[in-house]
Amino acid sequence: MATLKQQTEAQIAKTRAVKPEFMQKLDEVLKTAREFQEGGNALAISAQAPNFTLPNEVNQTVELAGLLAKGPVVVTFYRGSWCPYCNLQLRALKERLVEIHELGAELVAISPEVPDNSLSTSEPISLGFPVLSDQDALIAAAYGVAWKVPELVLEHMRKDRNLELSDINNGNGSVLPLPATFVINTDGNVVWRFVDVDYRIRSEPQDIVDVLKALASK
Repeated sequence: MATLKQQTEAQIAKTRAVKPEFMQKLDEVLKTAREFQEGGNALAISAQAPNFTLPNEVNQTVELAGLLAKGPVVVTFYRGSWCPYCNLQLRALKERLVEIHELGAELVAISPEVPDNSLSTSEPISLGFPVLSDQDALIAAAYGVAWKVPELVLEHMRKDRNLELSDINNGNGSVLPLPATFVINTDGNVVWRFVDVDYRIRSEPQDIVDVLKALASK
C-alpha cells in the first residue's frame, strides 16, 4: 500500500501536469512563506495544549479535556473537505484508526468548515473519528497554526474550483489552518508535532503510531 507521502506526491504531480503555471507560482509563494518562518508559532514540544470544545459533524460538542481523560489525543488540523490532500490524509488516518485506538488514544480532525460541510457526512462510510468545526479559526490560532491564505491560492480556489472560503467557513474568508498534527499526552502536553507551511505535505500516519507506541510503553 502506498504511503501518504507517495499519495500526496502523486496528487502534486497530477496537478502540476494540468496546471504547471499555478504550481510553479505556488512553489514560489510557499518557499517565501517558509523563509519567513510562517508556522513558526505553532505549539512547541512540551507546551500545554489549549483546551477546546467544538461541534462535530452532527453538531454535538467534543471537548479535548474529556478525551484526554481517556488517553492520549491526536489532533490534526486540515483545510476542508474540498482539499484533495486533506482527503488523502484523513483516509490514511482512518486506515490506522484501529491501531490508534488499540494504543489507548483518540483522534480528532479540526477544520474551519461548518458542520454540515464536513467530510464525514459526505463519505459513504463514516471516518470513525470526530471531525470538528472551528469556524472562527480561534483554536487554530491558539495552536499557532492559523494561516492567512495567499491571494494566489484564494484566486485559484475561486476561478478553478468555484470555491469561496467565506461561504464554506461561514464568514472566515482568508484564514485556514496549516495542516498540522499534534500528539498530546494525558497531562495535556504536546509530545510530538508536525507542522509545514506547504499544505501539500502531511504527517505520515506511521510516525503518529510510532509516537503512540512509545507513550504506551512508558
